Amino acid sequence: MIVTMSDNNIGMSSQLICLCPLEGVIDIISKKWALLIINEIGNHGRIRYNELQKELHDISPKTLADTLKGLQNEKLINRETFNEIPPRVDYTLTKEGSKLREAIIPLLRWAISKKGTVVAHCSCSKIKIIR
Repeated sequence: MIVTMSDNNIGMSSQLICLCPLEGVIDIISKKWALLIINEIGNHGRIRYNELQKELHDISPKTLADTLKGLQNEKLINRETFNEIPPRVDYTLTKEGSKLREAIIPLLRWAISKKGTVVAHCSCSKIKIIR
């Protein structure tokens, strides 16, 4: 919640921001890989587990599985299993996951604009330019 306050003594206004709505959400998105996974699934639209692991080079299988499960529990991603041999699992973003991805785009723009920002290695195989 954002509240604009006016100080009548000096004629200035300022915004006070209440972070209470972030309770619970911070627990999800503050995990190291969560936003990267959300963005990668969004870049692909639909992606298999092994493809996702290749895109996120340094993530361990356990960390990927645990983070995917957490994001699924929070209804940010969908997990679709196919009764095939070998078994196939696809991941997509839910509406809420898509909204979260859209919400982080300004953060990405800010990070790109920071003076001295260096991206030594970008693992994105499907680059979407943010403008």
